[in-house]
Amino acid sequence: MIFGYARVSTTEQDTALQITALKLAGAKTIYQEKTSSVGARPELRKMLGCLTKDDCVIVYKLDRLARSLKDLLQILEQVETTGAKFRSLTEPIDTVTPAGKLMLNILGSFAEFERSLIRERAMAGQKEAMKAGKHCGRPRTLTDEQENDINRLYNQGFYSLANLAQIFSCSPSVIKRTVYRVQKPSSSSLR
Repeated sequence: MIFGYARVSTTEQDTALQITALKLAGAKTIYQEKTSSVGARPELRKMLGCLTKDDCVIVYKLDRLARSLKDLLQILEQVETTGAKFRSLTEPIDTVTPAGKLMLNILGSFAEFERSLIRERAMAGQKEAMKAGKHCGRPRTLTDEQENDINRLYNQGFYSLANLAQIFSCSPSVIKRTVYRVQKPSSSSLR
């Protein structure tokens, strides 16, 4: 049996292109999910659990299956252990042949290298934005005045982080970060 696997990283993205290509390649059962490859991938685990000898797993592109070369090789080892084959539609990979295995390693390395370059550029852009005074990341939950009030109340010693979170309608981790920014205490003293 031919199994297809399609994945996109966010709920705003769509698997339609991948699904169409997988169907054209003969996939009878297609597992799809909308999740980062870093997190849990229950559909991938379900598919890997269904594999038997002579099955074939196809993906549209290698980066839809795994985020790193190590992850990719672990997944492919699971596929191979069951006696199944693997094929990528956009890269010349067929794990049955030694040349296909070599190409898999080379392409996986290039994909990982490309992601590292993208991450470096993104981090450099964030660093420049921060130098220019722009805030990167989520906006703060509390105003400066609220943060000052929290620190004043916490320093009085009558309120715990959980009490302050209830008073200011936010999570205890927001309170903890607020206090930490001012006091920079050891993590054991903030409970």
